[in-house]
Amino acid sequence: MNPVHKPLCVVLTGAGISADSGLQTFRGAGGLWEGHRVEDVATPEAFAAHPQRVIDFYNARRRQLRAVRPNAAHEALVALEAGYEVRIVTQNVDDLHERAGSRHVLHLHGELTQLRSTARPDWRIAWHEDQTPDQRDPWGAPLRPHIVWFGEEVPLMPEAVAQVEAADVVLVVGTSLKVYPAAGLVHHAPAHAPVYLIDPHPAPGLSGVHVVAERAAVGVPRVVHQLLEQVDADGDGDADAGATPPPVPPLFR
Repeated sequence: MNPVHKPLCVVLTGAGISADSGLQTFRGAGGLWEGHRVEDVATPEAFAAHPQRVIDFYNARRRQLRAVRPNAAHEALVALEAGYEVRIVTQNVDDLHERAGSRHVLHLHGELTQLRSTARPDWRIAWHEDQTPDQRDPWGAPLRPHIVWFGEEVPLMPEAVAQVEAADVVLVVGTSLKVYPAAGLVHHAPAHAPVYLIDPHPAPGLSGVHVVAERAAVGVPRVVHQLLEQVDADGDGDADAGATPPPVPPLFR
């Protein structure tokens, strides 16, 4: 029996999907950075000058993360794996995708639940509690949050580009197509791959994008339901490996 071939769905997610779980978003009233200049808490220079302040900031974010749960959007993306190979590329540093059960998550901006060596960036440990300034790697170097700070390169960007280039369908959830890196990534989608933006306040003037003007916890389950229905209608997921994936419906033209 030939293995089942599923179409590839690449999902680009941003702060909007986590906001529906109660996590504060990046900017705006009540946003994540309110009360903190970015330069004071999210740059290598800030960590070098005031490590305790930076550590305290991320400790607070980690405590907030422990208090929330994945929402219906995260859960719907797990359900999508029944009919698609799903690869999530997220700008978020939380672990809500993983806690919902997603198996393939690429964190462009790092992970709040890890610490890494300041001397050997590839050395990391899982960390869910408060960090202290005296923590060290096995070679004696201080540890820092495993976060890509402003002014630092995004090392996983080439891998993200490769995933989008291979996509049969692209979903963009909770991040604007006017803001990078998501704005740049969608340009790598193949011509045959439809792009769906799920955002309650989409930017005007978007072209070539199917817009679902709803918040993530409402819009994502809706889109996932229709995508799965289409896969079932086009052969019940029993195509041979290497076959052309089933067409994706023009959901919201």
